[in-house]
Amino acid sequence: MKLFVGLGNPGGKYENHRHNIGFMAVDEIVRRHNFLPEADAGKKRWQSLTHEGRLGSEKVVIIKPQTFMNESGRAVGEAMRFFKLAPEDVVVFYDELDLAFGKIKAKLGGGSAGHNGIKSIATHIGPDFERVRMGIGHPGDKARVHGHVLGDFAKSELMERDDMINAVAAEAHWMAEGDRARFTTEVARKLNPADQKPRAKAVTDEKTAIQKNKNEPDTQNKSGPMASALQALANKLKGDN
Repeated sequence: MKLFVGLGNPGGKYENHRHNIGFMAVDEIVRRHNFLPEADAGKKRWQSLTHEGRLGSEKVVIIKPQTFMNESGRAVGEAMRFFKLAPEDVVVFYDELDLAFGKIKAKLGGGSAGHNGIKSIATHIGPDFERVRMGIGHPGDKARVHGHVLGDFAKSELMERDDMINAVAAEAHWMAEGDRARFTTEVARKLNPADQKPRAKAVTDEKTAIQKNKNEPDTQNKSGPMASALQALANKLKGDN
């Protein structure tokens, strides 16, 4: 069993913030894979909104802590202890300021890089949990970081944001199965299909060229029947003159 955690801040005024992309990602997993909601919509377990379902053969519980970002670890710790899970069974989806917008990386353990949600979780369960880092990019100026993180995605970013969310949701089963490397590969393949095209086109062009050569007459073969006939005709014309 795995515990998937989406990080964000609860409440309508925060829902479109870059800081809430973790919430967005697990919401899409719930929608795409038909996870069940709480039987009582008003009830919260472990100070979180929760959903249960399966990804492949693996049971997955998804939680969205409602404690605000800097207290996320309390909710994660309660849920992990309830299910008697180890930290490596926990997968956290969150925004990464120091990762280029549109990029996604996964890793086990590490530091918090100043992310208050990750810092809180590490305080409560230790640092050795799985992380899916979803790049929101850095504004370039430290003074602008707060407004960047706690601001809505720009309209020009929405398509790329949705591409990230969809790729993560589509390939989340690899994280449930414990195959981080395959998850990273398949997400990258979905986000960068152009990287796959040059090689595929080269193979297609090579096959086309081979088939064309098989079907065309060998005009370079000077000893072929056509070449011999042309040479005989040229000799006859020369003799007639």
